[in-house]
Amino acid sequence: MKRAFYVTTPIYYISGNPHIGHAYTTVVADVLARTARTSGPAYFLTGTDEHGQKVANAAAAAGTTPQEWCDELVPRWQKLFATYHVRYDDFIRTTEPRHESVVQRVFERLRENGDVYLGKYEGWYCVNDETFWLEAKLVDAKCPTCGREVQWISEDDWFFRLSNYRDRLLQYYREHPEWVRPKSVYNEMMALLEEGLEDFSISRTNFDWGIPIPGGGGVIYVWFDALLNYISAIGWSSDPERFAAYWPASVQLIGKEIARFHTLIWPAVLWALGEQAPELVFAHGWITVDGQKMGKSLGNAVDPFALAERFGADSLRYFLLREAPFGSDFSYSEAKIAQRHNSDLGNDLGNLVRRSLSMLLKYRDGVVPPGDAVASEVGAAVAALPQRVRTLILSLDFRSALEAVWELVVALNRRIDDQKPWVLHREERDTELDALLYDLCEGIRWLAMLLHPVMPERTAEMWRQLGATALIDADWDAALQWGGLPSGTRVTLGDALFPRIELDAAGS
Repeated sequence: MKRAFYVTTPIYYISGNPHIGHAYTTVVADVLARTARTSGPAYFLTGTDEHGQKVANAAAAAGTTPQEWCDELVPRWQKLFATYHVRYDDFIRTTEPRHESVVQRVFERLRENGDVYLGKYEGWYCVNDETFWLEAKLVDAKCPTCGREVQWISEDDWFFRLSNYRDRLLQYYREHPEWVRPKSVYNEMMALLEEGLEDFSISRTNFDWGIPIPGGGGVIYVWFDALLNYISAIGWSSDPERFAAYWPASVQLIGKEIARFHTLIWPAVLWALGEQAPELVFAHGWITVDGQKMGKSLGNAVDPFALAERFGADSLRYFLLREAPFGSDFSYSEAKIAQRHNSDLGNDLGNLVRRSLSMLLKYRDGVVPPGDAVASEVGAAVAALPQRVRTLILSLDFRSALEAVWELVVALNRRIDDQKPWVLHREERDTELDALLYDLCEGIRWLAMLLHPVMPERTAEMWRQLGATALIDADWDAALQWGGLPSGTRVTLGDALFPRIELDAAGS
């Protein structure tokens, strides 16, 4: 059996409401999974990270228990994903028994084989990021990530022997230079490896909101707990056949601020368990506001629900993937979103669909005429497009994939302008008109399928207006052969797919 394309998001730390950055990562995972399904099985995991001191403090400030706090917030994340048309296969919560039992089994396994030992931790700790820091890494005596004050902690903890895996990590990085991307993050992690690695504290004793250590002695550190969700969700130690069908993960998506955990600690833990490292960890860039990283703790988070209501979730999905090369930081503004919506989606794609179907209704009573797939210049030109788009998307080059699809959008619009169907109709050149109208409708079918992973709701509406009956998310290799739209198909003209958005002078 072909191993499934397994893609994960980071599980989101549930200390407040989600923002557009969380939607960004999850949409990317959704696009990857939907695209992978066009050629085989795929599995998409997301979820919430619910333990740790920060959650305990937030719950106490709200006058509730940590579990009640998490139970209240989780539906907001699930609503976010539904709003953005995300179709995940599993949503894991780290407070679920299926996860907690795996974490405890991992701890016991590593303690038994000597990779976990009891020692004393003394050092700086950022409660906001749930992160330990060496003094040399602090910036103005504060956390280098969030800029908040750090606390000095001294306690007896359990440690993972991370230092024992430094040489193996260095060798793995050198032999697999593409396993961490983008290159800037790879280089940053290599620099940390070359400096040396200290053993990693994996327990806490100054609070109790976490997974209890087997046999007592505190709770398991949230970052050790959280990383294991990627294998607890797919049956590690309980369902070997299922686990083998998914692991190692094909792509693990993270924000670049948590690369250290996922590309230094995570592979070492996996090796200690006798498992393989993931095939790719991709640390994407930040959506910035005025040049500053967006985040709840920084007070500049953008409400993703308001954005979806204003611009449409599919327009936001398109913008997030088209605006900048994946992996780089890029700035957000409503003016940029509106420009993409109005130009690319409204003028180019939406107008193509509306013009094509309107002419079919006017000249052929809305019935798709016979075409000539063999003689079609458009069909010949795009024969390799599905494989090209799939390869680009699964390589996480979303911008180039969308640019490739837009070549077909441009080509179809140009055919209308060059061949002037209104002239063909007036001069009764019926064979030429039929061939043109068929190519336009068949081109729309292709566009609906190729863009479905990116804009699932709007392309489903394109599909409905086109009158297509086959599955829109079918196997591309079988379905995307030019001439697949049956003649005699009846189309309907609905509302504009991407109504124009007007901004005021302030750009909002």
